[in-house]
Amino acid sequence: MSHIAVERNRRRQMNEHLKVLRTLTPSFYIKRGDQASIIGGAIEFIKELQQVLHSLEAKKKRKSLSPSPTPSPRPLLQLTPSPTSSSPDTVKELGACCNSPVADVEAKLSGSNVLLRTLSKRIPGQVVKIITVLERQAFEILHLNISSMEDTVLYSFVIKIGLECQLSVEELALEVQRSFCEEIGVPKKLR
Repeated sequence: MSHIAVERNRRRQMNEHLKVLRTLTPSFYIKRGDQASIIGGAIEFIKELQQVLHSLEAKKKRKSLSPSPTPSPRPLLQLTPSPTSSSPDTVKELGACCNSPVADVEAKLSGSNVLLRTLSKRIPGQVVKIITVLERQAFEILHLNISSMEDTVLYSFVIKIGLECQLSVEELALEVQRSFCEEIGVPKKLR
């Protein structure tokens, strides 16, 4: 009898922990309600949070090493196409990064969708500018997740590629980066 009671208690605790995990994880990451999906979604969410943390730490380090408040002497835009893969048994994704002192922009192809992430200081109205760029280029926004910490914000988009879309992931990352540059008045010749 005691073994049955112990097992019942273990299952109850596991279900309670899964409920908490599900409430802490944005619904986009959880495809279905089963245990494996909840745990898998939580893992993906934690990986994204770790990426944000590493990026914020790197920005903080760059800022502390900079002797003056002026931007670093690196070029305004650095476009780096990079094939990546999240696990050995998945199809490789094609991606591009376009970073500047104002924002980091990453675009990755994933099937018929594009995963677009931007990390920057909070700029009023910036998400609307990004959405405008995406709609103007015939992308359909399937999901938007906004995560913020103090004055930094991460926008994560899942967008469907429209039939009329003629942009590569590199061009998309560059277009989104330009929407940040327009905000602060960076001259066109520097973009």
